[in-house]
Amino acid sequence: MIESSGARLRYVTSGCVKSGAGDLAARLKAILEGLNGIIAAHAPGEVAVEIVFVNANPQSTLALGQARGTAICAAVLAGLPVAEYTALQVKQSVVGNGHARKRQVQHMVRRLLALPGDPAPDAADALACAICHAHGGKLGALSTKGFRVRKGRLV
Repeated sequence: MIESSGARLRYVTSGCVKSGAGDLAARLKAILEGLNGIIAAHAPGEVAVEIVFVNANPQSTLALGQARGTAICAAVLAGLPVAEYTALQVKQSVVGNGHARKRQVQHMVRRLLALPGDPAPDAADALACAICHAHGGKLGALSTKGFRVRKGRLV
């Protein structure tokens, strides 16, 4: 979570909601309750979520999509607007290269938020998405000009 005031960005918090073990419904419930608690504690004004594309493991993609849907539901139920960005948009916004490596994203998140060290990879991804949203100006209006679409995804 970050605060944005013009071009100034400030780190607020980051972490991980653990879903634990158990069946899918119980794990999604844990994610929903965890996010509800975070929303109640920090009262964000907007939510940015990364769009998930299919990767090598369909089961992982499906599980991630269900968790992502749960996160979007938590935001919508709290009355928050939700912006969605592709990984390419996030990397382009934060690093200046849509094909940047995770380590580059971590480093730029550290620099942009003046953190004492590189955030964990998952935290860096989430913070990068928030930074992308802050750089985008209007909700979901980050430009994709200069990118071409191939098979329904930006490249």
